[in-house]
Amino acid sequence: MKRENWSQVSPEGAKALGGLHHYVTTGTNLPSQLIHLVFLRVSQLNGCAYCIDLHARDLRKEGMTADKLMLVPVWHEAAHLFSEQEQAALAWAEEVTRVGETHVSDAAYGAAAAVFGPKDLVDLTIVIGAMNAFNRMGVSFRLKPLAKE
Repeated sequence: MKRENWSQVSPEGAKALGGLHHYVTTGTNLPSQLIHLVFLRVSQLNGCAYCIDLHARDLRKEGMTADKLMLVPVWHEAAHLFSEQEQAALAWAEEVTRVGETHVSDAAYGAAAAVFGPKDLVDLTIVIGAMNAFNRMGVSFRLKPLAKE
């Protein structure tokens, strides 16, 4: 079934989400590649094909190797490819995205807080929340990935 173009139907809503996206991509001290890595992992967890495609492309443009990119879903098993900060961000992204299952444990918070200062941890959590919101729009309204055969 064809679904509405959500950003055309609700331009005010799209603008509000755009403002959030602008903050997380330009208003934090988090490295751009880390933000896109978190965007990708959250999108993988949520099954948003459009966002997976978009952020994988962004990471390639920022110099991430194809080998590392392919191993993001199993980063625990390929931890040697990811920095301590990337590992902490990926673990936190998984914990926060799966909040209904994890309830964001004290252990997870402690692990993330050991790597990120208070402001960066709050901003990282906003990054995760923003991507979760965009994924819900992308999946609900069936945004198509840019990838071609």
